[in-house]
Amino acid sequence: MQRREFILKTASLAATGLVLGGCAATATTTATSTQNANANPERRRNEINAGIDAVLPRLYSTVRGSRELVAKANGVLVFPSVIAAGLGIGGQYGEGALRIHNESVAYYNLASVSIGLQIGAQSKAVIVLFMTPESLEKFRKSEGWSVGADASVAVLKVGANGEVDVNATQGPIVAFVLTNSGLMANLTLEGTKITRIKM
Repeated sequence: MQRREFILKTASLAATGLVLGGCAATATTTATSTQNANANPERRRNEINAGIDAVLPRLYSTVRGSRELVAKANGVLVFPSVIAAGLGIGGQYGEGALRIHNESVAYYNLASVSIGLQIGAQSKAVIVLFMTPESLEKFRKSEGWSVGADASVAVLKVGANGEVDVNATQGPIVAFVLTNSGLMANLTLEGTKITRIKM
């Protein structure tokens, strides 16, 4: 329920012009996440990890070549359920974990304000791959960052042959955005803020 409350609050703030550049959204997100994590951190970690354990196999079965790409990554940041809601101006929020060698080493939230037609609530999974040691180290040294301002993230698409070309993914940070129907096309994560959760 807290996720939905956050989304509605973000949409309301955006609509009244109080969210400028997503800064207020980040502050609200951090406060919400901290309260949520502090309430029962072990339960929250277990929920996030169970979500990740369900999403990764779905990615592998949906997108040919994704398993190999994930295996090549130095770190994998997975948000198993990012909820977006609003009409005209909305927000999205999700919680996830950074995995290194298949182990969750830190927890994060993802938040952004969006403009465009969004009717009802929509859910997607976001999987961010750090393909170089340098990109992973830079991310871990920060408490999080904004996509576009602090780092460029290329959202991957499936080719005509139905699989991701592992050799064509040259960027230091790449991402999959997965819905129930498959990978999302023509999507950018620009302006998305990722912040570490202390728990």
